[in-house]
Amino acid sequence: QVQLVESGGGLVQPGGSLRLSCIASGSMFRPNAMGWYRQAPGKQRELVATISNGGMKNYADSVKGRFTISRGSAKAKNTVYLQMNGLKPEDTAVYYCNADITGWEYWGQGTQVTVSS
Repeated sequence: QVQLVESGGGLVQPGGSLRLSCIASGSMFRPNAMGWYRQAPGKQRELVATISNGGMKNYADSVKGRFTISRGSAKAKNTVYLQMNGLKPEDTAVYYCNADITGWEYWGQGTQVTVSS
């Protein structure tokens, strides 16, 4: 059974930084694309950033220049990270890890990120 487990969320002041991590387990296949999405209260889930197995990255306009997505090393390609700098109150949301494994889409349980003074 495939599982995605996120970690690294929390409470941070505006301008601060957090690093989210996600590990995919339970599959003998390496994930193709992996990514991060977020959902704020009362809003639809939205894309934050994605990264392909080959390293191609895509970011939402709202996070470009502040967030960086990366994959683990060659032996840890089932891991994806999101480095978030310059956090703003509008970044407050539950952040979800996503992975495409052999054409099937999987989601993590989410981790809360709260940006507040």
